[in-house]
Amino acid sequence: MEGSLQTNVTESHSNVDQQNKSMLSWDEIIEKSLSNFGWLDFLQAVLVATSMFFDAQQSFISIYTDNYPKWHCTDTTTNSTCSSSSDICKLPRSSWSWDTHPSNTIISHWNLECASTFITGLPQSSFFIGCLLGSFFLAALADSSLGRKNMLILSCVSMSITSMLIILSTNVWIYSTLKFLIGFWRSSIGTCALVLLTEKVNVDWRFRVGIVEYFMFTMGYMSLPGLAYINRNSSWKSLYRWSSIPGIVYCVIAYLFVTESPRWLVMQGNEKEISKMLKMVSSQETNNNSNFASSLPKPPRKEKASIFQLYSSIGELFHKRWALKRIIAVMIIGTGIGMVYYGMPLTVGNLGFNIYLTGVISASMEIPTCVAIYFLENCRRKASVLVFSILSGVCSVMCVVVEHRVAAGKVVLAMVAFFGACTAYDLFLIYVIELFPTRVRNTATSLVRQSVVFGCIFCPFLVSAGRKNNIFSYGVFGVVIMLSTITLLYLPETIGIILCDTMEQQEKKEIVLCDAKNQREITADNSSV
Repeated sequence: MEGSLQTNVTESHSNVDQQNKSMLSWDEIIEKSLSNFGWLDFLQAVLVATSMFFDAQQSFISIYTDNYPKWHCTDTTTNSTCSSSSDICKLPRSSWSWDTHPSNTIISHWNLECASTFITGLPQSSFFIGCLLGSFFLAALADSSLGRKNMLILSCVSMSITSMLIILSTNVWIYSTLKFLIGFWRSSIGTCALVLLTEKVNVDWRFRVGIVEYFMFTMGYMSLPGLAYINRNSSWKSLYRWSSIPGIVYCVIAYLFVTESPRWLVMQGNEKEISKMLKMVSSQETNNNSNFASSLPKPPRKEKASIFQLYSSIGELFHKRWALKRIIAVMIIGTGIGMVYYGMPLTVGNLGFNIYLTGVISASMEIPTCVAIYFLENCRRKASVLVFSILSGVCSVMCVVVEHRVAAGKVVLAMVAFFGACTAYDLFLIYVIELFPTRVRNTATSLVRQSVVFGCIFCPFLVSAGRKNNIFSYGVFGVVIMLSTITLLYLPETIGIILCDTMEQQEKKEIVLCDAKNQREITADNSSV
């Protein structure tokens, strides 16, 4: 009798354990429902990633609109004091002239050739300050109330409309204010696009769709030199006009055809999306699991949004100690990588080469970056970010050493430094996506982009000072990016993990991974003994 009772208890415990093992989480349900990736999914990815085309144009348009143009002497008399080595500020205005259209850049349009470094660097710094503040105010809205799609379209259309309005500027102060607004609206485009792309596919395709975004950003950057060359004999306003109109058209198309992130919809308790997910998974599991219905978790319930809940994801992110340490570490890394990533393109005017040709070469370095990203899919995230960050930093510092002794060598080093920063930046963003759960993923990614932009605020001033001494531009860029990678030591490896949805799920997964790591270390120690 006792033996029979013990057997029944053992069998009961066994059944409970088996039921717990068969219990599906929402992570698994979403992953299974997104397992099929077809042409329609690819077109969705391309449509979402196209927003980065216009984001890139607005990010780097100041290379041509705010550039210090070349000039030549018009007074060729024997008594003339004008020469190519003369200080333009000490020459009479009638003795020299600009090589291009008098209003080709804001420098020539508003006679800023003798203005201070602060004035000439103010517009682009205002743009980055706008990016910094915009990331803070807009990021949480994509996690809480608006969602990824609506936030992406709102940001893109607002950026494009403001870019159209900037041609009405009458002085550098109004121009800088509108640049601030462009940066403010542009700040959440890259984050929303990347998060939306990665949340619409399973783990097998997450890395590849990220490459689609980077490729479209590259195409946007590469389009600028050609667009600027076509408008080289026109006002700087033409460049803004022709880069903003297509962006408005894109937003209309995206609003009609882009779909929302299924992960975000499930977390919001969207019944229609939950039912769709369950049906897709049910068709795959019912044949293999007769108790499939009982293995499903309870659907998440939608909570009423209030003004205090709009930014609740920020509070959740900083409430957990592990999340706080993680976000501080990635923000430090982002500051270093971002300084080179955005600073290097702004220095193309200091290389002494044709600015349009140099712009094309600089933009083309993003293409091998996309190729490198594809082949690095199965490589460790931490090691990859470290290697390319160090490569970028070393080449940047070498630009100071080479100076003007080997002009072509300096260009090559600058391009390699930019390539390293691009690759590290793209890998780093995917790494950040994997470090945080759905609940705070958009907010965390935006905070990282804020740190990227924070370093960029000083770049225009450093580039302007670097016209006289490269140590203020290339030297600072290289040292900062190399020092920032130290915080990689405090972050976990994420290659091959399944994305979590809540902070609790992320904590449980971290505990399981930590226990597994400790068990492996104990086993290794015992085997060595």
